[in-house]
Amino acid sequence: MADPKQHADEQLEKTSEEKKQDILESYQGFQDYLKKQIHKGEKVGLNEEQLAKGAERVAEHLNKKDDPKNPEEKLLHEMWNVADDEEKRPLARVLVRLAKEEGNA
Repeated sequence: MADPKQHADEQLEKTSEEKKQDILESYQGFQDYLKKQIHKGEKVGLNEEQLAKGAERVAEHLNKKDDPKNPEEKLLHEMWNVADDEEKRPLARVLVRLAKEEGNA
């Protein structure tokens, strides 16, 4: 079985720049994308902790590879940069909950 972290990283790398821009164009677009990914994870049986780990990987990837496109993403970016490793998982859990409650997908 493939390493889930490596698989997630590969999927993020495969995402076209155009699709990334569509997702990151607005905070709502990001929330909708995250909600879709959460829904997919829940369908295959991922629990809350596994979903948070996935959100953490996405956040790390975005933090390293993409500049914030709006004020909300800038705030998340800055919070992620100052958080230590212990603080990042709770932030990822909050992102998952926000996406579940706020996304339109």
